[in-house]
Amino acid sequence: MVLEKLKKLTKKLTGGESQEEYIEIEPVSEEGRKVSVQIENMDTYMDTERILGLVRDGNIVFARISNLRQKDINELKRTVEKIKKTCSAMGGDLVGVDEEFLLITPSFATIYRGKVA
Repeated sequence: MVLEKLKKLTKKLTGGESQEEYIEIEPVSEEGRKVSVQIENMDTYMDTERILGLVRDGNIVFARISNLRQKDINELKRTVEKIKKTCSAMGGDLVGVDEEFLLITPSFATIYRGKVA
């Protein structure tokens, strides 16, 4: 519906002739791009947004969760659930490393879990 209106408007502006224009776009290569791996402390639920922001920016994050686990296990569960949902929505990945860390990756990185697909 909107497309038809745009076509009619284009015909009016160009004097009745519909001209199609194409723009060639150069592909962007991820090769040679540096990836940052950051180690961050997660002490409260409020740290979740900061850590997810780093992952959205393309960083791989090791989040140290031991302090939060010692303080409040329920807050840790809420935090991990939020990170898990956001990672899933972004196409990223998440895994627990020992009981000390979470490894959070953006969509271009995958975590090897010992299984060959």
